Amino acid sequence: MLPEIQYFINTKHIAIVGAGSSGKKFGNYVYKELKKKGYTVYPVHPTAETIEGDKVYNNLQSLPDDVDAAFIAIKPEKAETVIDNAIAKGIKHLWFQQGADFSRPAAKAEAAGIKTVIDKCILMYAEPVGGIHAFHRFIWKLFGKL
Repeated sequence: MLPEIQYFINTKHIAIVGAGSSGKKFGNYVYKELKKKGYTVYPVHPTAETIEGDKVYNNLQSLPDDVDAAFIAIKPEKAETVIDNAIAKGIKHLWFQQGADFSRPAAKAEAAGIKTVIDKCILMYAEPVGGIHAFHRFIWKLFGKL
């Protein structure tokens, strides 16, 4: 397993950028799943006040100081601003959800010294892995992609 992935899944304080107030975005699903797995998750949304009954942080700078990892589940073109905020906050690790081309924002983050994970689903790595994610993980392991 890549060291960036290992660090990310071992940290227990993760900001979730992309959880929405409607509750229907993939970021919300990740937020709920990581919370169930015992992570302390911090929803980040520019206008929402609460998500799943939890306090929302309007940007990365407003997060507690012990948060140094963020999961990104927004459109790549909106991620540029998040990268600037991550740099300003001192975020050390970013995970960009697979399914979109985050190569440009990831390159910007890496140039600033932030470790990144792209093109991988966090739910295939955050233990305990179950359901469809366990099946996908098995297949990826079988083909040497894990």
